[in-house]
Order: sequence, then structure tokens, then C-alpha cells
Amino acid sequence: MIKQVLLFFILAFISLGSSQNADVIHPGIGETAPEIELKGPNDSIYKLSDLRGKMVLIDFWASWCRTCRVENRSYVKAYHKYKDLKFKDGDGFEIFSVSLDLEKDLWTQAIKNDKMDWEYHVSDFKKWDSPVVEKFNFKYLPHNLIIDKNGVVIAKEHYGNRLMEFLNSRLSE
Repeated sequence: MIKQVLLFFILAFISLGSSQNADVIHPGIGETAPEIELKGPNDSIYKLSDLRGKMVLIDFWASWCRTCRVENRSYVKAYHKYKDLKFKDGDGFEIFSVSLDLEKDLWTQAIKNDKMDWEYHVSDFKKWDSPVVEKFNFKYLPHNLIIDKNGVVIAKEHYGNRLMEFLNSRLSE
């Protein structure tokens, strides 16, 4: 009887461990972020790889996401404080905002209202059906990753003060 109980717990532990690995959202830390190539508000094409050499916050958001809109304040603050500084992980800081909006007018109005004055805003207006969602394997908004100058993920899910602390910790000495 004791052997059966012990075997049950061992199998449950193994099963739990493997199911946790299946839930890891990729790309993970240490992995290269997939390319993103989408249109911006002015119909220009923007590519994530164009920002190689800089440390980049990849921000997944939408105008209809209330939490995203609140978090945009932190991003604006971080952008203005760090955009021209040197980091261990890149020369300067940039934000690459990927919107899951359906309507261009609502998206562009949110960018303006939230004072998101960086250049790299993209959307394909497919909401959750966007191929970017599948590439980055996320299921909620807001969602973010920070990549280094080589496009490698160095942090995930850094918001508000945690984002500012992380950026401070990565400044060149």
C-alpha cells in the first residue's frame, strides 16, 4: 500500500512538472524574439529587427484594454527617461508597440491621447487572430518582453516601478 501511494505521488509530481513546462510562454528568457513586421499608423512598414543595437521593450496592448492604457503612463515615463542612455544590453532604449486593435481610428487616437510619442507602433487589426499572438504565444494584455541589442529576451512582464528598476539596473557604468 505504501509503495502504491509513493508511486502515485511520484507520477503526480512528474506530471505536474511536465505540464508546467508546457505552459511556458515562448520566447522565453535567453531566446531570440521572433521578427515582427507590420504597418504603422502612416502605413510604413516597421520591423523589430530594425532596432538591433538598442534595448527594446516589446509592448503588446490595445486601445480597448483598460490595464494597457494605465500602463502606457509607465511606458511614456520610461521612454523619456531612458531613450538616449547607454545600457549594458544596448545603446539607447526603444519601445516597439504592437496593438491588437481592430479599428485604426481608435488605435491612433489612443496613441495620441496616451502621449505614446515613440515611432514604433504597429498593428494588423486582427485582434487575437494576429499571427503575432501565435508567434509570441501570449493570452492576455498587457504583455511585454525586453530584448537586448541582439534581439534576445532578457526580461518579461516588467510594469510600473519594476520596469524602471530593471532599466536602472541595466545602465552602463
